[in-house]
Formats: sequence, C-alpha cells, structure tokens
Amino acid sequence: MEIWAVGKDVILPRAKTIRNMKRFFILTFTTTAALTSMAQNEVPDTLVTTQHLHEVVVKGEKPQIKGHDGIMVVDLPNIVKDKPVTNILEALGYLPGVIDNNGMIGLAGANSVTIILNGELTNMPLQNLYQLLYTTPIDRLKTVEVMYTAPAKYHVNGAVINVVLKTPTPLDGLQGQVRAGYNQSHYGSYGGGIAATYAVKDWTFDLNYGLARSKSWNHEETFSNHLFDNRRTMIEDNMHRISECWSNTIYAAVSYKNFRLTYNGQIKSSAKGSSLSDGTLGNFTNNYTYDGPINYHNIALRYSSPIGLTVGGDYTRYSESRNQSLFQKNDYLLGELNKQDINRWHIYLDQQHQLGTWQLNYGIEYQRADDSSSQKIDESEGFSGTTSENVADAYIGLQRSFDCGLSFNLSAKGEYYHNTYQHNWNFIPQLGATYYPTPKSIFQLNMSTIRVYPSYWELRNGTSHINPYSKVLGNPALQPYLNYSGQFSYIFSQKYVATLYVQYADKATVQLPYQSPNELSLIFQTINMNYTKIAGLNLNVPFNAGFIWNATATANIFNQRQKADRFHDISFDNKKWIFYGELNNSFRFSQNSPVSLSVDLTYLSPSIQGIADLSSLWKVDAGVKWRFGKKRSCELDLQANDIFNRWSPTMTINHAGQDYRMKVHDMTRNLKLTFIWRFNGFKPKATEIDTSRFGTGN
Repeated sequence: MEIWAVGKDVILPRAKTIRNMKRFFILTFTTTAALTSMAQNEVPDTLVTTQHLHEVVVKGEKPQIKGHDGIMVVDLPNIVKDKPVTNILEALGYLPGVIDNNGMIGLAGANSVTIILNGELTNMPLQNLYQLLYTTPIDRLKTVEVMYTAPAKYHVNGAVINVVLKTPTPLDGLQGQVRAGYNQSHYGSYGGGIAATYAVKDWTFDLNYGLARSKSWNHEETFSNHLFDNRRTMIEDNMHRISECWSNTIYAAVSYKNFRLTYNGQIKSSAKGSSLSDGTLGNFTNNYTYDGPINYHNIALRYSSPIGLTVGGDYTRYSESRNQSLFQKNDYLLGELNKQDINRWHIYLDQQHQLGTWQLNYGIEYQRADDSSSQKIDESEGFSGTTSENVADAYIGLQRSFDCGLSFNLSAKGEYYHNTYQHNWNFIPQLGATYYPTPKSIFQLNMSTIRVYPSYWELRNGTSHINPYSKVLGNPALQPYLNYSGQFSYIFSQKYVATLYVQYADKATVQLPYQSPNELSLIFQTINMNYTKIAGLNLNVPFNAGFIWNATATANIFNQRQKADRFHDISFDNKKWIFYGELNNSFRFSQNSPVSLSVDLTYLSPSIQGIADLSSLWKVDAGVKWRFGKKRSCELDLQANDIFNRWSPTMTINHAGQDYRMKVHDMTRNLKLTFIWRFNGFKPKATEIDTSRFGTGN
C-alpha cells in the first residue's frame, strides 16, 4: 500500500486516501467549413458594363471534432489557442469529456484513461508521464484522438487519449523552447526546462528535460468517535504534512527510418517530508527521509517494417529506500525501513494486413515484473523477498469502413495473469463503431473490458504506522478487478458532444478508514468490494460571440452505487445522484490581440466513495496569456487556480457503528507564472509517467 507516493510531489501518510478522493472527482464526470458564395447573374454578350463589387468576405468555422472507427479526432491546438496554457498537460483539460482536476486527467464515462504518444504506449509511471506532458510545449501538438475503446493493437485496455505530435523535417533545422516558471501555493515551487527537436536525412532527434524544486503543504482534521468495549471514545487529530524534493525528468528519442529508441526517466533527490499532528492522544511527528535518490528509468526499442510487422520491447527499473521515524514529542516510538526494487521487462509483436477493404491485425505480448521489496520495523523483520508477476496475452482485431458512413474496429484478447498469490485467465473484448449519415451528425458506440491491477506494495503483507492510533495494512489477498463499460455518443456539427455511458466494476477496490472493534485502532487497508455501478450523461457544448468570447459548457449527471458485503466485518450499499458542471471562458480584445484572458468555473455536488459520503466542491480559475517579441516568440502566462480555495472535500462515515469525519484543508489555491521563449520558429511538441503501481506507500 502506498502512504508515500513518488512523482510530482512527495506525499506523506493518508495521501492514498486523499488521492483516491481526488481521483473519484476525476472519475465522476465537427462541422465542415461553411462557405459563403456570391450569386452571379448572366450578362448579355452585347452589353458591356463596369461594376464595382463590395469586398467579399468568406467566413468558415474549422471543425473541432471528427470521427472514425469509434475514435474522436479533436483539433485541440485550435481549441486552446487563446487559453492561458503552455504545455500539453494543461491543454488536455480542454478536450471534450475530459476533466482536469488539479493536473490529474480523467474522462467522463470511463473508469480510467491512459495517455499514449503517437499511438505508442510509453509504459511510464503516471506521475512521470504527467511531468513529461507538463514540460512539453503546446506548439508541437498536431491533434488528439479520444478513444473510449482502444483497439487491442495499442496494447491498452479501455479508454485512451492518443497525443499525436508533429514530426520534424530536415528543413526545420534545430528548433526548441526554453521555459521557466514559479508556483506559489502555501510554499513556493519553481522549475524550468528545455525542449528541442532536430532532423537530418533519415534521422530525427527529440529531447525534453525538466528540473523542478517543489514543496507542498497539506492539512487535515479528523474526528474518530470510536466504538470499543461497548463505549465511545472521541479521538481528534489535527495533522499538517510537508514534503519537498528536487525532480529531474528526462525524455530523449532518436529515430532512424523505421527504428525508434526512447529513454525516459525521473530522478528525485533530496526528497523528505514530515507529518505533524496534535490531538487527543498527544503530539506526534513522523519524519520521512530517503537513503538516496528515487530512481525511475525506462528504455524502449521499436521497429516497424514495410510489410505491417511491428516488434518492440522495453525495460523498466525502479528503486527507492525510505526511512520513517515516529516520535511523541521528543520520545522515539518506532522506526521503519521500506525498500522497493522493481525490474520489469515487456515485449510485443504485432502484424497488420490489408485484405481489400478489411484490415486484419493480430499480435502477442508478454510482461514480467520482479518486485524485490522489504520492510523492517526497528529490530523485527516485517517482510522480505521477491514477488514475480507475469502477464501474457494474444489478440486479433478487424477494422472496416463502408461507403454508407459506417466504420468500426473489433478486437478480442485472451490474457493470462499470474503472481505469487494468484493466477487467472481473462477474456477482453473491445468494440468501437462510428456512423455518420451526414457530416453534421456522427454517432459512436464503444464497449470495452479492462482489468485493473493493484500496486506492488499493496500486495505486500506490511504495516505502516501513522501514529499509535492509525496504521496502514497491506493486503496479499487483494485481487485485480474487471471494469466493463459502454458509451454511446452523438456529435452534432462536429463540435457538440452528448455521451450516454454505463460502467460496472466487478470487485472494485477502495481504501478507507475503518474503526476496529477489537482494539482502539484506525485501519487503512485496500480491499475488494462487490461492485461499483455508474450510469450517466455527459454534455459538452462550445459556443462563442465572435472573436471576443469563446466558451465551453460541460454538464455531467450520473448515478453511482458501491456495494460491499464484507468491508472488514461490516457491509454497506451506498448510492447517490451526482452532478459535475464546468464553464470555461476565454476573451480577446481584438482578432489579432496578443493578450487573452480566461475564467473557468467548476462545481461538483455531494458524492460518495465506498462507505463514505463526500461534500460538494467548487472552484474558480483565471488566467492571462501575453505573446510578445519578434514573431511573438515569447510568451508570459499568469494563472490563478482555485482562487477561493474551496476544492477540498469533507469525508463523513456514519454507518454500522462507524463514526468518522475528515475535513481536508489543503492549499489548492495557487498562483503560477510561466515564461517561454521559442527559437527558430519552434512549434511545441506533446509528450503522465504512470507510477501508479510503484512506491512504498499507500
């Protein structure tokens, strides 16, 4: 389990619960150009006339969304051209159906979404990929494909956002961008980076490097009215968490004809943190330090042959060693040493054939991960050893387009999963279809099945102490769960989108606090529920008033139900109707104005997470973008996010003897200033590393 998450920020105890709450917020929620022509009248041959015509103005609106094979192709660069965004990660928040919750990307109607680059899975941990997208300029973005059902050839189950980048050519020469920024929240964070591309003959080179110094602050109040030994004991706790680190993120790629070699990595140094709590049980300090840098390295090789054969593989190395010391005032209570070393190998082979109007594709894939982790609590050995995980699959897929406007992709995959504790076989079908009777009316149907795996650390039988009352337990019996989903979308005039969706997650997981009836102890442990069911409707409506005002309204209303017959030793069946609304606005003073403004409003009604009820949330974001310099090669962006600091929830549990409340007072308000200089006509390129399964915390 993961009480310390590595990635964008170092997160201290209870972060998994807070992150799950934030992820829930995430999980819960083109016309052709019209041309004006001039009517012309016939003039007799014998009549010579001279006529001065008024200026003819041809106006057209560029399509925002196109569809084929169950895929939405979105002209995202055009959508965000006036928004105060400087990188790919920020731009993705303006995709139809996409929800950007403080930098975390979700897709309405989908359990989760995977981001890939140019049709290739990066195999990067989530936080690393987010960092890479954050350091990649927006100008190199060509288009974005949104797939609720990704064809099996992408080696991704479920929803996918495919970021398609512009390819440099030898005529471009060396192009690049330099970026520097400062972010003021409770504490100040700062960083910078460089992105560059170069092409010569059959070679292309890409480099993206970012360096950031981050420091975060979180605050939670908890009230646990614990029933033990036939009486109630109120245990209050007021916790502040501070974390800081230096983060180096590197992405480098070289291509020669049909070969491509890629390296991506993240090295976090000087990482440390502490949690300071005071309350009923006294004053406690939990200090976290690392014996060395947190290392993530991934190297991948891919070859695409002219006959439709693609073969590739990658190797991932992850390591961390974290020390924890718990004190009550100045008295030492206990210490923990948590280590994790992961080696993961992944290979695949794909073949594609064009059989007339049909496209046939099939392939195989294999992945092995060896997790050598250990935990030592003072002088006693918590656990130690190596756990191996093996995943093998084979797939076959068909793709076809018809003259009537119907196109589809269909695939089926058989998967075998095995680790030290369990093994199973899975059948994973996928269907994506598009039908457009006219260019203004596009219908899409998607159906998919995905298997969601727990983090490596959660499968360990370890214990992490927050204080003498609260602790986090591992769960070797934790099972992966299957999520079935379906989406039916209607795209009108290639910009308005309505999506009706359903989801069913069999044995979905949740981590929430539980008051033990056997001892005065609060337990955090990830367990399997019976299921989670969601059904809803998402609407995305862009509109404008000339060049002055451009806006997009999003409304997502859905019903969620979560049921568990065995949540520790109790049961629950929690359900609620939930509404998510968002209004994004951008303003320009003139058609060619170098300055643009934005104001975004967001609201989420009361919601649920497992046995818990969550309060409503709302926020207001604003920003300004100024382009200046020769050919407007310089850019200055100022963003104020969550101006009123209201995007933090209150969680309440009051069921079957459980009586618990957590109020989150995180500093979600921040002010960010970014300066960008582009040289040699650079048009930025898009590049989330997924560390969701790595790390020694829960």
